[in-house]
Amino acid sequence: MNDMGKNRQLTDGTTLDILHTSGAGYDILRYVCLPELLGKEAPPILYIMGKNLARKMEIGSVDEIIHFFEKMGWGKLQLIKEKRREMIWELTAEQINARQQVHLPEVDYRLEAGFLAEAIQQIKGLPCEGIEEVKPKNSSVHLSIVYTK
Repeated sequence: MNDMGKNRQLTDGTTLDILHTSGAGYDILRYVCLPELLGKEAPPILYIMGKNLARKMEIGSVDEIIHFFEKMGWGKLQLIKEKRREMIWELTAEQINARQQVHLPEVDYRLEAGFLAEAIQQIKGLPCEGIEEVKPKNSSVHLSIVYTK
């Protein structure tokens, strides 16, 4: 069995710079093929995938998280409110609006929520969970990161 990529760490932005692409292929795989393959377990699996991906990255700052989201093609991430036990982020992108217009089935942002929760956990050193809420009126997604301790 080939395990070449099994433990590979994505430690810097160089990999993302080289692999960066855009197009409909990502959305088709993410919102059509994966949910069909994973069934009703798709949202929690995608959330865990996001957390696992963040663990493979060396994230030391909020700026690095924002850069990662842009390089992944997930959109522009902006912190809009910070409370004692919660951070609220806004994710905006043309793709969010486009997904609404073409009515893709089962569009969610669990992968992004999981990634952001784990990345913030790495920076703050506090256990976090992420919750996403699509805001169709302004074609954005709010990602709430809640400190669980």
